Amino acid sequence: MIQAYILIQTEVGKASAVAAEIAGLPGVISAEDVTGPYDVIVRAEADTVDNLGQLVISQVQNVAGITRTLTCPVVHLP
Repeated sequence: MIQAYILIQTEVGKASAVAAEIAGLPGVISAEDVTGPYDVIVRAEADTVDNLGQLVISQVQNVAGITRTLTCPVVHLP
C-alpha cells in the first residue's frame, strides 16, 4: 500500500469546503484544513503509485476551489 500527503492550496475562503469534499473520496484517510503556505493537507493511500496518481489527478484536482497540489509519498527507510 502506497501512502502520501497531498498539500493543497485553495482559493481564498475555500479551504473548509475543499477539505470536506476531499474527505469523502475513496482512498482518502484524512483531510484537514490548516494554516500556513498550504490550506489543506490530505493523507491518502492506494495500491500502487499509478493508482495514487490517478486519485490525485482525476479526483482530488477536480475539486472546485483548488489552485495547486503537491504530492509527497510516504517512505519507510530501514
